[in-house]
Amino acid sequence: MNKVTIIGAGSSFTKDIVVDMTNIANLGDDVIIGLIDLDPVRLDLARQLVEKVVSLAGRKWRVTASTDRKEVLPGSNFVINQIEVHGLQTVKYEYEIPLKYGVKQCIGDTLGPGGLFKTLRTLPAWLDIIRDIEAYCPECVILNYTNPMSAVTLATVKTTEIPVVGLCHSIQNTSAQLAKYLDIPYEELKWRAGGINHMSWFVELSRNGQDLYPELKERMKNPELLRRDPVRLDAMKYLGAFVSESSGHFSEYIPYYRKREDLLERHCGVGYNGGTGFYANNWPTWRQENDEQILRRISGQEEISFESSNEYAAVIMDAMINHTPKVIYGNVANTGLIDNLSNDGVVEVACLIDRNGIHPTHFGKLPEHLAALCRSNMAFFELAVTAVLNNDKEAAMHALMIDPLTSAVCSLDEIQSMFNELYDAEKPFIAELR
Repeated sequence: MNKVTIIGAGSSFTKDIVVDMTNIANLGDDVIIGLIDLDPVRLDLARQLVEKVVSLAGRKWRVTASTDRKEVLPGSNFVINQIEVHGLQTVKYEYEIPLKYGVKQCIGDTLGPGGLFKTLRTLPAWLDIIRDIEAYCPECVILNYTNPMSAVTLATVKTTEIPVVGLCHSIQNTSAQLAKYLDIPYEELKWRAGGINHMSWFVELSRNGQDLYPELKERMKNPELLRRDPVRLDAMKYLGAFVSESSGHFSEYIPYYRKREDLLERHCGVGYNGGTGFYANNWPTWRQENDEQILRRISGQEEISFESSNEYAAVIMDAMINHTPKVIYGNVANTGLIDNLSNDGVVEVACLIDRNGIHPTHFGKLPEHLAALCRSNMAFFELAVTAVLNNDKEAAMHALMIDPLTSAVCSLDEIQSMFNELYDAEKPFIAELR
């Protein structure tokens, strides 16, 4: 029997993961999909949708669901984490309070004030879940989708021996985008990337042995292409490598693009390309729209596509269950994998997956200026995780003080005031820090 348990099953990822599973050959009928969510309404929607996907795929799998994870976790081979902790109640605080201090976030769920307080909200809940995983399914593999990816994966590595890999789609999406920007077939693009989640650097782009970076730099002179990906293309011009995360997200992870209005106007477009408040102003609507789409799919008003996604969860299951080795990009502990990044942190590198599990591969050294940008963000994650593990309010405040966007805009006194205002606003949703 193979059992896959999804925690936070109300997430939009659930449908894609289950569809991907139905496309795995030789998986057989002896499969259980366990669904866990604290919201009973969204859990029931997820259960109905998964049961429909399984039925339409002609699979005889069993689906179980409960708001009590202790009823579902036992026997799980894979545990998928995609939880969201008090996000609807706090998203406005985490955008509007920093905005008063001049910190203009686009997404704000990984670094910056929003990323810090999402870490403070998420990790205590996730650490409680880890204890139950250790008690009820200690032989499983944890596949983490929850952001902040680096912080959640780092906390997991620090607190359990259960294997964990953090999974994102930015490497897959970006490599496909680069092939389109260069107007070449994806299968002909040779690339190599490494770094940290949302800041992995494509240190090689080539085709038939020819370096493609000169061609990409020439093509970015086309204003239409530059408008499609303004921050990443501009940063590549100066830093020499393309980065894995979108322009809007990436603009928050470095100090160069969001600290003055003229820079925002020049480099940061609307929406996902860098629009200020894009996530905070739209995410509650997106969540409602996702639930409405689930209802349409359950009722048959909207067809369910069975085309595989580019997510890695089912790829990992296939490799381990069917003994068919695969390569993915995963977020894992840096056990000497990237030579000039901290061994105390989490890095994103190519990983071989086979019947014996996850085997991260050695990357080597990043160009030093790119490593330096990664190191500052790794220090942010280290302090944020330390704040939760040690119940240390000062560590949390120090994390915000070294955040690249916040420190580019605010003085230390202003950062302290912002932190205290956020902390007071979110007291009902975070564990008290000393």
